[in-house]
Amino acid sequence: MPAKSKSQQKAAGLALSVKRGETKKSELTGAAREMEESMSEEELEELASGQRKGKPEHKSDR
Repeated sequence: MPAKSKSQQKAAGLALSVKRGETKKSELTGAAREMEESMSEEELEELASGQRKGKPEHKSDR
């Protein structure tokens, strides 16, 4: 399940760094905090990996 937008990918990367102990949990906000609590390290790694080029900054609802 690759990320659909740059912001989703960045949030997953930040949540992944908290899971690995590289970043403090207190630095998380919004989507990254929810991702860290609800997803496994493997799921976050899959979501955060891949190219950012060609992805929209935010996923549209359409």
